[in-house]
Amino acid sequence: MEEYTTLREVGTFSYEEKKSVFIGDAAPVSTEEDAIAFISSVKKKYPDAKHHVYAYILRQNSIMRFTDDKEPQGTAGLPTLDILRKGGISDAVIVVTRYFGGTLLGTGGLVRAYTAAAGGAVRAAGIARYSVYTFCEIRLTYADYPKVSGCFGEDFRLSDTKYDDGVTVRGSLQKAKFDDLCLALTEATAGRAKVSVVDERFDC
Repeated sequence: MEEYTTLREVGTFSYEEKKSVFIGDAAPVSTEEDAIAFISSVKKKYPDAKHHVYAYILRQNSIMRFTDDKEPQGTAGLPTLDILRKGGISDAVIVVTRYFGGTLLGTGGLVRAYTAAAGGAVRAAGIARYSVYTFCEIRLTYADYPKVSGCFGEDFRLSDTKYDDGVTVRGSLQKAKFDDLCLALTEATAGRAKVSVVDERFDC
């Protein structure tokens, strides 16, 4: 996998249906321990709530979990999980806390409310799309340096340029585009550009 979609930050959204209040809290997480810790923190924040419904999806071991937390089966946890699944979102957790307002909402009302609270929390958190980036170092002669300016394009993220006995350019770009950059540099400098990979990791 060279890319994935997750949440940018913690987000909160509140939705009310017939005096029942549904509070959605969403967050990016990396491990199941992180997800469980976030769920626990939300429960502590709303200790007097009737229900704490949650769902999370992790890339690690392809984990996917949810609970209805005593709501009728299929009316709470699954709609919350579907917000993540349909958005292609992983490494993320959503907790929807419900304060009961005294009126039964029925199956349709519950699905609508949990979907609204979970979706609102995700929108509040924002979406982050991560790709594998190749971080590289490029060694050039002073004569070749002006020839390569057109090779980098808008996708190359320049981090540093050092001038000593030659020019060293450091930066990163998506792994999928790295071979094209190497080919362009080779053609522009007749093979004199020396490219070395420093690191590969997810970035956005």
